[in-house]
Amino acid sequence: MTTTIRGTMHPRFETILTPEAVAFVAALDGAFAGRRAELLQARRDRARRISAGEDLDFLPETKNIRNDPSWTVAAPGPGLTDRRCELVSPATRKMGVHAQRSGAQVWLADLEDATAPSWSNVISGQVNLYDAVRGQLEYTDEDGVTEQGQLNPPTIIMRPRGWHLCEKHIAVDGRPISASLVDFGLYFFHNAKALIEGGAGPYFYLPKVESHLEARLWNDVFVMAQDLLGIPQGTIRATVLIETLTAAFEMDEILYELREHASGLNAGRWDYIFSYIRTFAQRGDEFVLPDRDRVTMTTPFMRSYTQLLVATCHKRGAHAIGGPAAVNPTRQDEDGRHRALAQVRAEKEREAAEGFDGSWVAHPAVVETCLTAYATVLGDRSCQRDVRRIADVTARDLVSLEGTQRTITLQGVRTNVSVALRYLASWVDGTGAVAIDNLMEDAATVEISRAQLWQWLHHRSQLAEGPQVTKDLLERVIEEEMAHLTRSGDAGETARYEAARDILTQVALDDYLPGFFTNYGYVRYLTDRPLRMKGALTPDDLRQSEQVPATTGATNGSAA
Repeated sequence: MTTTIRGTMHPRFETILTPEAVAFVAALDGAFAGRRAELLQARRDRARRISAGEDLDFLPETKNIRNDPSWTVAAPGPGLTDRRCELVSPATRKMGVHAQRSGAQVWLADLEDATAPSWSNVISGQVNLYDAVRGQLEYTDEDGVTEQGQLNPPTIIMRPRGWHLCEKHIAVDGRPISASLVDFGLYFFHNAKALIEGGAGPYFYLPKVESHLEARLWNDVFVMAQDLLGIPQGTIRATVLIETLTAAFEMDEILYELREHASGLNAGRWDYIFSYIRTFAQRGDEFVLPDRDRVTMTTPFMRSYTQLLVATCHKRGAHAIGGPAAVNPTRQDEDGRHRALAQVRAEKEREAAEGFDGSWVAHPAVVETCLTAYATVLGDRSCQRDVRRIADVTARDLVSLEGTQRTITLQGVRTNVSVALRYLASWVDGTGAVAIDNLMEDAATVEISRAQLWQWLHHRSQLAEGPQVTKDLLERVIEEEMAHLTRSGDAGETARYEAARDILTQVALDDYLPGFFTNYGYVRYLTDRPLRMKGALTPDDLRQSEQVPATTGATNGSAA
């Protein structure tokens, strides 16, 4: 087995990409690449069955796990007892320093949706986390002023990329490696022991999990990684984002598979809305969602999912963490800032009243508001995991749109196009967390926007103004928004918007609905230039990391 670094080596990359660290990642890939490929194929097979009419339901074969009241997850790891406010941001030096000084209990250092996964961003993020773990993170601004972290630093939880993504800049026998294993492996190898010595531990958020078998794969990765480094089993803690519709039907089972390492579940609402659209994109009109801003936490399927999440977590002794407050309280508009903070407070008070133990925020300026809101409900308590709640939620409840006004407007179409183009233009330029219309947006923004456009087009949905959604209408709106957005831009900005239009067209207007926009956007625009794929691309072109020899992955087939 030959492991090759194909990416450009920038300053300090050698600190992360040591021969020992790369060998550690390659060992994980050798053990689990086969199972990863099988599980990704299982995702696609299940998606086809659902599109053909199969209904989602709780798994009959795991009923005994759901009905067994005796099992619980591991106790919170050091530094994870209090999670009332978790600040999510890219793992940049600037945002890391701000996070460390924010007053939040947790810094969610995000290598996934808030990071455009260029090689430079991915490995620089690892460098920044290496420094943060050792209390050496600092940032020098444009005026030459240096800021340092370490003012009551929060506990670090790192979010790696999802199972569906690859890392083309590291290859095993010419095959791109799993991005999940790269992100997890490099961080764990370099920082696990230092984190433990510092009174915390190696903690992770697991994104885009679609089944308990995928959670089992993560658990087996944890077991092997701890064994290889001589770290006691059960040291790792993982919080799983319930941000796919299928995972909502397997919350007990996901916690059970990870029970020695589980820390909680998170209501990843933006990706969950996207997953709902993607799951039912080819089903009947009864699953077509209205304009994005009309889908809220009180929409029936969203309300049911969060009720079930809280009840499941507390039944098993796990933290239930609420979704992100995405508002960006701009200093330039004082009235707008107060409105944004009032919105955050109301939202977080509602979450706490529903039983959540903490929540995400996406901006340091709303940390205090989040903490105040939770204190209103929790008082001096750090959580409410001991409060049991009954959630009588059925399979039908988890997909229900009953009573929802499902109005689709031309402005809703235009907003989806505009926001997607603006975000993607920043994404191809290397920025994964973008302030748009006073909201902090990440990759889920594009996923919701383009999946809605595809679904509305597929069903020829009728707009409130009268016309149906057609390809001609969408192409016209895209052209109009492009003209508006590039009117005063230079050649570089125009080129980024042209790339954004290419991605949006590929993932929203084609006959085939891709699972994620990131697979295409990554190989076309974010890989180092010698590795970029050109010409027409097929789904198989984007799955090269799944082309695993039969001898790779000694645990092939053990997922059953």
